[in-house]
Order: sequence, then C-alpha cells, then structure tokens
Amino acid sequence: MGDTSTAGVGKIGWVDMSVANADAMRDFYTDVVGFRPGNVSMGDYDDYTMCMPETGDAVAGVCHARGGNSDLPGGWLVYFVVADVDDSAAKCVAGGGRLVVPVRGLAGGRFCVIEDPNGATCALFQP
Repeated sequence: MGDTSTAGVGKIGWVDMSVANADAMRDFYTDVVGFRPGNVSMGDYDDYTMCMPETGDAVAGVCHARGGNSDLPGGWLVYFVVADVDDSAAKCVAGGGRLVVPVRGLAGGRFCVIEDPNGATCALFQP
C-alpha cells in the first residue's frame, strides 16, 4: 500500500488548473509569473508543468479540461496531502461536504475533489 506515515499530511502537495485553452494559460502564467513551462504528453495533446525558472522544479500544472480532467472544477485547484484519501472523502460527506470527483488514481497516488459545506473546492491527495 505504500507509505502509511503521516509525513506531509496537511501540506499543500500540488496546485493546478484545468481550462479550455491550456496553451493560452501556459503563456499567460509564463509571462506574468515567470514560470518555465514543461510539456506533459497526454497522447493527442500536451498539458503543462509550470516550473521555477532557476531550479526547474515543477510547482504547478496547467491542464486542458479534457479526458480525465474534463470533470475538474475550473480555476486553481489546491491538493492537500492526507493520510487516507478514502477516510477523508467519507469524513467530507459526513461533515456536510460532497465529492465532486470520486477517489481515483493519480501520479503515484490517489486523489478526489471535494466541495466543503460553504462551496469551496479542493483536492485531497494520498501519495
């Protein structure tokens, strides 16, 4: 099952956005923030990692709202690291929130997208 420690729980593990035109947003954030973009092949098209210009470290993603990303909410989506994504998803629903995207695999882990009782969305990620 992988690492079941609580190291990193609660930190922001990633942030990305899914938009109709990722190419335009890649260019916008490259110009405005100074990111250095990197291509991530999705088969027929590319999504992008946005990297620190001096180190090349990937710090964010800009994705086309297609395929597996077609059901993600628009705007920047923050991913909080959790110890057990299934448990956290169940607690979200029990606490009056809802699952926007059910638990599924992603980048060496599992995630879901939730909406809290006030309508704010975020993702929960278990490495």
